[in-house]
Amino acid sequence: MELLLEARNISKTFPGVRALREVALEVRPGEVHALLGENGAGKSTLIKIVTGILEPDPGGSLRIAGQQVVRNSPELSAELGVSAIYQHPTLFAELSVLENLTMDQGGFLIDWGKRRRFAQECLDRVGADISLDQPVKHLRMAEKQLIEIARALSRDARLLIMDEPTAALTKQDADHLLALIRQLRERGVGIIYISHRLEEVLDIADRMTILRDGALVGTHAAADLGRADVIRLMAGRSLEDMYNKQAVPIGKPVLEVSDLACAAAGIADISFTVRAGEILGVAGLVGAGRTELARTLFGITPADSGRIALNGQAAAIGSPGDAIGLGIAYVPEDRHLHGVIQDLPVVDNAMIAILDQFLHGPLLDRNQEVETGAKAVRELGVKTPSVFTPVRSLSGGNQQKVALARWLAIRPKVLILDEPTQGIDVGAKAEIYRLVEKLAEEGVAILMISSELPEVLGLSDRVAVMRGGRIVATLERTEATQERILEFALEEESARA
Repeated sequence: MELLLEARNISKTFPGVRALREVALEVRPGEVHALLGENGAGKSTLIKIVTGILEPDPGGSLRIAGQQVVRNSPELSAELGVSAIYQHPTLFAELSVLENLTMDQGGFLIDWGKRRRFAQECLDRVGADISLDQPVKHLRMAEKQLIEIARALSRDARLLIMDEPTAALTKQDADHLLALIRQLRERGVGIIYISHRLEEVLDIADRMTILRDGALVGTHAAADLGRADVIRLMAGRSLEDMYNKQAVPIGKPVLEVSDLACAAAGIADISFTVRAGEILGVAGLVGAGRTELARTLFGITPADSGRIALNGQAAAIGSPGDAIGLGIAYVPEDRHLHGVIQDLPVVDNAMIAILDQFLHGPLLDRNQEVETGAKAVRELGVKTPSVFTPVRSLSGGNQQKVALARWLAIRPKVLILDEPTQGIDVGAKAEIYRLVEKLAEEGVAILMISSELPEVLGLSDRVAVMRGGRIVATLERTEATQERILEFALEEESARA
């Protein structure tokens, strides 16, 4: 049997990060092949290589539909029958269903009758009862997904990649989509299926390939694995020696949140407490609402309702300025976009949050600013040729230290860290961990969001697990394990709206 996809020894390295290490994946005609792994396991990188968006490192091999692919591209992969359908459809919202389905048909003269017949055949093939003249922007998410699939099949796609296709669907719509996938399988279409809904995966998949930390854990027949087996394979790492958390005295509540909700951020019913010296880890899958919670607490998307209290006093946080004034610091997930200003010198980045302290009327005391900034840089161990070196010249770990220095300068009562070690090497991670633990020892209340479960377990005193914009469980350090966290993060909702 000729394989639709045969990827061997696929590796991919980004600056400072080995995203994939000699991964293998093969897909047969008429097979639903699940691709599983935690956040950051390498799933998206592998798919981007298959679809030609990324080029792999030298040394591996890629065959699509029996053809050896030396230099892939989105155009070539599509020509070979590969089509990706993502959680958020890539349709043209302002155009009609008809226009979206037939825009590939060229020619100077448009035969609208022929196009309508073709488009209707496409919809009939996927069982979609949708008006061809309806603008896509007015369709439900499930209908958009069906049009994406219809469009892919109209281009003779033989290998469909579905990335979280049911994440935004109702249970009824998801069931309809899964039934369609079974029909496509019977027609010989191969499907790579990516989903965090394990019950769904176990129901639909023929085989599963599981990645962990950019490496292949294994490929198994779905019938040979149960839910617990899959979770163990996805999470099966012991904590590394660099997580050597020291017990520190836990003080009184510093940050208390009750029934917090923000429609714009997609979070609701959020309640938790962080005490002085405590690290509360926040775990959950992509889209669970972790970053959105951080942004609400920092006033970027202010809460609609609920209560936030600092040291027992109710706090109104309508802007980042309010949060900073109350002693809340936030080191965001994307340090390049929000954490540091790449073209500014190290010292300016480190002192920008307290710049007003160096103003005497309209004049800036530059000497005092540089002296204070240089001291902060030394204390955090930032490796830089000079405090006047632009931040973009530093390594990722040192950039993250500068981002920390900026907010530590305000002497925060609460520190919110969103993916504090994302994209930095192991040595730099260990240094960041020591800094975080030192801050806890000094009595700072820390809310740490991370997709790396060993990191969460290694540093946290307690772990809050988020799913669907809510905290669904809070685990003490002694009862928190990777398996338990994943159980809560992946748990199927009893009823989806």
